[in-house]
Amino acid sequence: MPFANFKVPAGTLDDKRKQTIVTRATELYVEIYGERARANTMVLVEEVADGGWGIGGDVLTQAMLQRHAGD
Repeated sequence: MPFANFKVPAGTLDDKRKQTIVTRATELYVEIYGERARANTMVLVEEVADGGWGIGGDVLTQAMLQRHAGD
């Protein structure tokens, strides 16, 4: 069963954008494995609490991500 797990900052995606992630990830698996993959593809969109992740040894927050969004 194809499985995709997306971890996103909590509160940054509305339901429409989450649906877009699910749809496009499913379509990608179908493109790779064929139509038989559609019914068995599982996509999980997990919201991570603010400050609950990091990169390069530093904790990331929504404020930090918003500051860099314009870069």
